[in-house]
Parts: sequence; structure tokens; C-alpha cells
Amino acid sequence: MTDEKKTTNAIGLTRQEYQGSPSTLCKGCGHNAIVNQLIQACYELDLRPEDIVKFSGIGCSSKAPTYLLRNSFGFNGLHGRMPSLALGALFADRTLLGLGMSGDGDTASIGMSQFKHICRRNPPMLYIVANNGVYGLTKGQFSATTEPGVRFKRQGTSRYQPVDICLEALASNASFVARSFAGDPKQMRSLFKAAFRHKGIAVIDIISPCVSFFNFAQSLHSYEYGMQHEIPLHELEFVPNENTPLVLKDFEKGTVREVQLHDKSSIRLKKLDKDYDPTNRWEAFKMLQEAEEKRLMVTGLIYLDPDPPLIFDRYNLVEEPLNRLPEERLRPSRESLEALNRSMM
Repeated sequence: MTDEKKTTNAIGLTRQEYQGSPSTLCKGCGHNAIVNQLIQACYELDLRPEDIVKFSGIGCSSKAPTYLLRNSFGFNGLHGRMPSLALGALFADRTLLGLGMSGDGDTASIGMSQFKHICRRNPPMLYIVANNGVYGLTKGQFSATTEPGVRFKRQGTSRYQPVDICLEALASNASFVARSFAGDPKQMRSLFKAAFRHKGIAVIDIISPCVSFFNFAQSLHSYEYGMQHEIPLHELEFVPNENTPLVLKDFEKGTVREVQLHDKSSIRLKKLDKDYDPTNRWEAFKMLQEAEEKRLMVTGLIYLDPDPPLIFDRYNLVEEPLNRLPEERLRPSRESLEALNRSMM
């Protein structure tokens, strides 16, 4: 038995118990790297798989939830419709934590309207966009995030400016917005940990190269370009709670900024080559605009509202999960319906 199988976390689970079915994605697909770091983050945070519910739409990225958390309930829905499925399930049982896996086609094309509405409603959910800039499952068509000038074998040349997932999330009032690169596992894992502890929706756009159809050397969505041009805003370390001794792995001496989350856990950010305040929404807009103009792959925590109101805070809900209430408590009484009708006369 390997050490990985023998070692358990604080709730007595091995890392293997956070895994799922074997991946059927292409060897070298960036989505596999995302899955591996999600597994590691859940294991290190001592999350119970049964407390997480997985959602996905259609595409290579939406196959990924099958490859982790085998004991978690999951729902693979229609193309672009994952957000409404997630919102309904999370409303029905507020004890669950949502994990949504989507892609640039599933989110930025057919699913754009649902994506923007779930951002502004702020449910407790990690929303990952595995962004490879191509429809890989259908063998290589342009997506909404393909940059102009890219030429595909059967599709011709892309003509339009790409959709920026992070800009769309910011404009839609998402309370946590980040970007990462599938070739940067340490950064991904830290962002996942922080996102799971965030109070609300955490949107993470991950540049995840498609090795079969879109790994051209000068493409923003390729491994080569990402390795050469990734510009982290900061080094990031997630600290589970204020009583945990701080260990800033690989952090050099320098300026460190701490942003505390609602549950007393915190995110510590070490300044790199420039000052950047991730709690300043307008500075985030400016930074993303500059990155687009200069064709830079800027990664890290882009924006964070440390303690935003959840969607559940806006309604007068009972303490029990709605999906466990008996029918007589869910159905309005005849008297209440009659009173409602009289109020409209």
C-alpha cells in the first residue's frame, strides 16, 4: 500500500477517497490538471465529499466532475444550463457546497446569460471555467474565447475579439474572481482552497490547453505561451483559520497583504512586481483591460468581496433545508391563498 493510500486527513479520509472514475480525456489535457488540484484541495481542506454537489453542462470540461469525488452527488445537464441546475439544488439544500465545472463554450457562448445571472445572485459555489478556446469535444471549432487571427484547419480564421470570462464575472458582480493556468498547479490549488471557503460564488477562469486541437505555440491557450507569458499578480497562500500557524511556503521577504474571509480563514498575498488591491473592483477592471491590450496572461486573485450577502440572505427562509420539509409546510394554506387574492382586488 502506498503512502498516499495510508495517509489520512483530519476527518479520516485518504486522498484516494476523493478521486473518481479514470479520466477519458486526452493525455496532457489541461482539464486533468484541474481535476488533480481539486482533489488535493478538497483532501487538504478536510471536506466531506457528501457535502459537495457537482454540476456540469456539455463539453470536455463538463466530463471532468466524473473524475473526482465519487461519493458526491452530481448532475450533468444541458449545454449552457448548468447554473440554473446548481441554483435550484443549492436553494433546496443550503447545507451543500456547489462545485460547477464548465468550459468556454458552455459558459461564454450558449450559457452566457445563465452565467451572468448566477454571478449576481451569489450562491455558495465554486464555478470553474476550463477555458481552452476551442470546441474540443466536437473536433475543433472556434469558441467565444478564441483570439482573432487564429486559423483552424477546417474553420478558417477567427475574426472577433474574445470574451473575457473574468471581465464578464466582474461586470455581473461576482464576489470572487480569479484566473489561473493549468500549468501552474500550486496557484490553482491555493485558489481552489480560498474559493471553497469564500461566502458566495467564486469564478475561476483557468487557461487549460487543448493538446489535440488548440496547442499552437503563439496561442494564448497553449502550454508554451502560458509557460512563457504567465504574469502572476502575487504569490497566494490560503490560511484555514486564524488559529492555524502561518507557513508561507516559498515566500521571500516582502510585503504581505492579508484579506480575511467571513469564517476567519484568510488569504495572504505577497506583492510581486506591482501594487495590486484585489478588493478594489475598479482596479480589477483596469488591470484586465491593460492585460487585454498588451496580450498578457495575468493570473491570480483578481477581485474579492470578503463577506458579501448570499442569495439565501435575501429571503425569509426557514432553518431546515427546503427539500426536507413535508408537503404541509411547503404548500400554502387555503386561507393564505384567499388572503393573497383579496389583496390584489
